[in-house]
Amino acid sequence: MILSIELKMLLYSIILGLVQLMAAAQTATKQKRMAWNLSPRDQDKNGPELTGLAGRLDRAFKNFMQTFPFFVAAILIVQITTLANGVSNTGAQIYFWARVVYLPLYAFGIPGVRTAVWLISMIGLIMVLSALF
Repeated sequence: MILSIELKMLLYSIILGLVQLMAAAQTATKQKRMAWNLSPRDQDKNGPELTGLAGRLDRAFKNFMQTFPFFVAAILIVQITTLANGVSNTGAQIYFWARVVYLPLYAFGIPGVRTAVWLISMIGLIMVLSALF
């Protein structure tokens, strides 16, 4: 079975999300220590606030998770309705690649450009949705 461009971008976005999850978890564990990670966290569910790279990776992952469900839904609807077209193909690619670029921009704390790249990813998502209208 050959995957459409939209489904490939969805698959790649899942992988990107897993990479972000692992990077955020690894840096959080390094900062909060393994004992915190292994604990049931009954007393302090969040532990000390994450700072530096760990905090930025955590926030970047949370940001990804805020947009990813919309991307999944848009891709699945376009696929199920067979309304995929060149615009949805391009939009899916824009969303994915913008999210790839967004991660290091956030990780290295680069303001302004990061926000512009987030906006570009949203334009890609809207392009996917536009195939339905």
